[in-house]
Amino acid sequence: MAEPETVRAEPDGPGHTAPPTADAQPAARAQHAADAQQTAQAQRPAAPHAEQFASQERILGLVWGYMSSDIVDVAVRLGIPEQLADGAHTAGDVAAAAGTDPVATLRFLRAFAVLGLAEETQDGRFALTPAGRRLRPDVPDSLHAFVRQGSGVFRRAWARLEHSVRTGEPGFDEEFGTDFFHHLAGQPELAETFASSMREATRTLSTALAEAYDFSAHGRVVDVGGADGTLLTTVLGAHPGVHGVVFDSPAGGRDAPATVRKAGLAGRCRVETGDFFDAVPPGGDLYVLKSILHDWSDERSARILRSCRAAVPEHGRLLVVEVLLPERATPDAHPLAFLSDLYVLVNMGGRERSARDLDALLTATGFRTTRVASPPALAPFSLVEAVPVPDA
Repeated sequence: MAEPETVRAEPDGPGHTAPPTADAQPAARAQHAADAQQTAQAQRPAAPHAEQFASQERILGLVWGYMSSDIVDVAVRLGIPEQLADGAHTAGDVAAAAGTDPVATLRFLRAFAVLGLAEETQDGRFALTPAGRRLRPDVPDSLHAFVRQGSGVFRRAWARLEHSVRTGEPGFDEEFGTDFFHHLAGQPELAETFASSMREATRTLSTALAEAYDFSAHGRVVDVGGADGTLLTTVLGAHPGVHGVVFDSPAGGRDAPATVRKAGLAGRCRVETGDFFDAVPPGGDLYVLKSILHDWSDERSARILRSCRAAVPEHGRLLVVEVLLPERATPDAHPLAFLSDLYVLVNMGGRERSARDLDALLTATGFRTTRVASPPALAPFSLVEAVPVPDA
């Protein structure tokens, strides 16, 4: 039987078109429904102000986030935490010591207080909170240098976030014409601030790590990228039977000998320097990488891991200490890991990784992951333990 002839409607004249075909009708109906829904939403009465303000406040807080970080930065540069170190003071007292305008200082201190860094008493005095106390440079758990290194060059590089998102390349290089670590080598004051900030960030974690992981099972521990030795000397102090090696670049490990001497560990700990992209010291039973891999791309991280694989004996272990990204950005996920992920992208071209990402990297470089643990005492850090794969 012959196929039925398809009859097309022809235009009747100027301005007339053929009616839509059967295939086009569902799409047309869907578009009509979408247009109707959009019109209905546009005509819907606005929600009451109180209902709207919750989301508005959230957006304003994000847009004005730079104000909070600048308040912390300016407070540190003006020496306000030091001025409040001995107790509560009036804004006038602070202004006189800092050489600032009294009225503007009162307004500034109130903003500083609502950020949770100070408290205003009923008699108009201001005192540091426990968090604000950590902005002092003279306390054991100080984050003073960490705040200082968070501004300056890092703030300038952060302005290149869009470049990093568009290209996948570090904005720091775009801003300064060189990578972060080469820039650091030519800026002694910045290098000292950066080293101090890393020491501050490591100090409290080191004690918790020494308690959370059984270092006593390993005769010699090599801390790869161990900087000034804060982490390893803390570990060795808690585990008297263990020996250690702090390994870093000549610049990165510059202060390590003094740290080792101060800890009284010269008999059990030595310092070696070199380039972990090429080789790391042999002879260790446990190799530790704490906050090292996240500074580097997968390609460069693989080079570090291959250096470790070449050095670790068959009975040895690798311990990676990093902040692990969740597999998804769920509503209850802590933002720190995701913000840190962008921070290392923009500044170093590095990345935070999920447990799955890290396992793939370890597998590709001759290791097998044996344990992933996230002890509450180490939050937000996790421990990833791996063993060498024979003949890999």
